[in-house]
Amino acid sequence: MYLAFANYLTMKNILTAFLLTATTVAAFAQQQTALPLYPKGVPNSKPTPATYKETIDERLWISKVSIPTLTPYLPAKGTANGTAVVICPGGSYIGLASGHEGSAIAQEFNKIGVTAFVLKYRLPNDSIMTDKSIGPLQDAQRAIQMVRQNAAKWGINPNKVGIIGFSAGGHLASTEGTHFDKVVIENKDNISVRPDFMMLIYPVITFGEKAHVGSRENLIGKDASQQQIDLYSNEKQVTANTPPTFIVFAEDDDVVPVENGILMYNALLQNKIPAEIHIVPKGGHGFGLKSPKSKALWFDWAKVWMDDNDWLGK
Repeated sequence: MYLAFANYLTMKNILTAFLLTATTVAAFAQQQTALPLYPKGVPNSKPTPATYKETIDERLWISKVSIPTLTPYLPAKGTANGTAVVICPGGSYIGLASGHEGSAIAQEFNKIGVTAFVLKYRLPNDSIMTDKSIGPLQDAQRAIQMVRQNAAKWGINPNKVGIIGFSAGGHLASTEGTHFDKVVIENKDNISVRPDFMMLIYPVITFGEKAHVGSRENLIGKDASQQQIDLYSNEKQVTANTPPTFIVFAEDDDVVPVENGILMYNALLQNKIPAEIHIVPKGGHGFGLKSPKSKALWFDWAKVWMDDNDWLGK
């Protein structure tokens, strides 16, 4: 009898564990459904060549994106505070580091009640775009537009929608935060594509002397005019209407010069935009949430900054 009861308990525990696991997996899958940005057709696009096929590896590095998507990550039930953020992974405008600069960041935002959206944006390429220089910006503007259009569905305050970007994704985020008056997507309902705040993590900012040359050439080409170089040097595009901005850089960044962050910060100061910058001596580049070179935790600083600006209160 004791043995039978013990077997019953064992089977009950296994069944309970199975149901909990199935529920967790189902919930995780539900919140990770990638949504097409353009269900009716991607603007500014050419027919995708057969050789241009999207790939993703074990690191979640994505290349050759032709169909952009937005993947929602929802906070645990009852913890959402109404704030949302669109996440732009980096990758020199040639790929997307969608793991440590995408899903991992989204999950961290969920812990503080922020609804996060990982953007899989098109990578500029003449073979799939009519004008490759605006392709990524179209996708970033559409992402902000889409979040605001569906704000009620996702429990979001449409006045608390920000953007965060890493490296070249930081260039895209800063382009979105400084070029929003030039809407490059269909916008019949006149929905604002201006983010309410920007968070720029080791971002490419300038296309001038301190540029990350690879990102510049991938976006606007090797023979870009000075006008185009200035247009996408986002420190030159800051105005009095640029959103409040949070910037993180490592002084020893050997990929994107730290001056990129300093140029942006100075431009924000000159235009009286609330801004915060953190420069750590060691950290390198492309570290995501935490650099092995430093004990600094920029996300903790970001959380305080967001709280101070009332983006974490309901």
